[in-house]
Amino acid sequence: QVQLVESGGGLVQAGDSLRLSCTASGRSLRTAGSYAMGWFRQTPGKEREFVSAIRWSSGHSFYADSVKGRFTISRDKSKNTVYLQMDSLKSEDTAVYYCAADPTIIQSSLFDGRHYDYWGQGTQVTVSS
Repeated sequence: QVQLVESGGGLVQAGDSLRLSCTASGRSLRTAGSYAMGWFRQTPGKEREFVSAIRWSSGHSFYADSVKGRFTISRDKSKNTVYLQMDSLKSEDTAVYYCAADPTIIQSSLFDGRHYDYWGQGTQVTVSS
């Protein structure tokens, strides 16, 4: 099993920044070449939305158009942690943010939460306007 624990959420004002962290523990999946971690978000009454993803081995990153240029995903291999730096936050970024991981996900599936096997508990991000 793999456990993912997110942290870093909170209440900020529009234009502020936050950095989310997600640390993975348990079964080692990171040696798999196709291992990837992603961030998704969800608001009440809406479907879960892809935010960003990163390939663990290459560091190749992917972003939703809505956050491109404002959010940056990165990983620290020594800490088994992925980060989501969120700058220029907007009220529409308000959501519960979830970290996800999968050892064998292909590129075309990175944007679809149904293809991730492991999920964190979520962390609330609230942006006031």
